Amino acid sequence: MADGLRIPGGMLGLARRDWETDDAPVAVPVASGDVDPFGCPADTGPDDDLTDPEFVATLIESQLPEHYKSSNFFGARHTIPAVVQHAQTITRLLESARAEAPREALLRTGGRVAEFIGWLYQDLGDFRRAALWSDRAMEWAQEAADDHMQSYLLFRKSNQATARASADRAVGLAKAAQRLPGLSPRIAALAAQQEAQGYALMRNPKAALTRFDEARALVAEPAEAGPATELDTSYCTPTYIEMQRANCWIGLGKPQQAIELFEGHLAELPQVYRNDRGVYLARLARAYVRAGELERGAEAAAKSLGIVRHTGSARTFGELSAVVDSLTGERQLPTVAAFLEHFAAVRDQFAA
Repeated sequence: MADGLRIPGGMLGLARRDWETDDAPVAVPVASGDVDPFGCPADTGPDDDLTDPEFVATLIESQLPEHYKSSNFFGARHTIPAVVQHAQTITRLLESARAEAPREALLRTGGRVAEFIGWLYQDLGDFRRAALWSDRAMEWAQEAADDHMQSYLLFRKSNQATARASADRAVGLAKAAQRLPGLSPRIAALAAQQEAQGYALMRNPKAALTRFDEARALVAEPAEAGPATELDTSYCTPTYIEMQRANCWIGLGKPQQAIELFEGHLAELPQVYRNDRGVYLARLARAYVRAGELERGAEAAAKSLGIVRHTGSARTFGELSAVVDSLTGERQLPTVAAFLEHFAAVRDQFAA
């Protein structure tokens, strides 16, 4: 399965696969046919002359919340085929949309769809396709003069840079996201906490904590419900901010602070965020191991593994692989030995 899904060997504790490059992507199976540079089958069939572009944009927009929930619970692999089909439909309609109103509706919806696909590929560890889809989303957002979406995409690109440990790029893009006028509190908070993560990578805890505090203050009050077509940033809550802060504490050499935050906020995470829960549990495991509490780390890692075997998140596999590396020499501990055995079984399942 590792070769079939193009999951890099390092994510599963396996040797480097023969097909891997320095930027090896994770490919999700899609329908057969010609494939464009974004990894999507070409849609070359005739269009229906009666298709109303604004109707299609509204219909796709109405389905996005359910796609968000599906990916959060079942994982990106299960969601990509449907949303890629949405993006193809929008691309085709844009080629023939001449009137200003229908074209703007398609561009705004297309920007949200493309950004979402970029995030899904990022969760699967395919940074090449994640960047391509983010670039397409930015192009559509700029043409639509969608300032909030442009800012959100700069946040997303900063997030991608953080995942690649590119600190300067992460901070620069996060700052750029905050320069656009009239930002909603949650988009401003997302950009601020992303800037904080960049500072943490730079080993600058003072700057990181200051920006985390500012982000936390921005989301202290419940957000007012916006229109269905508004960019969904509802996941950016105080719990989300503190989870990101906790992860940075690990990198800053303060695992006990990370443990306290993870343990204090994991119970507040809504059930639908199962994929994220797997990531956070794996990071909690890393914190426990860094703090010398190996068995508690193995317990948290086992819970995370129980989730990632269903979601296939490369983010989670990466975190768990770091835990495995730290625990390999501790098999005399029963809990550790059980986790390592379970991890090997799941790894073999994905490698089959």
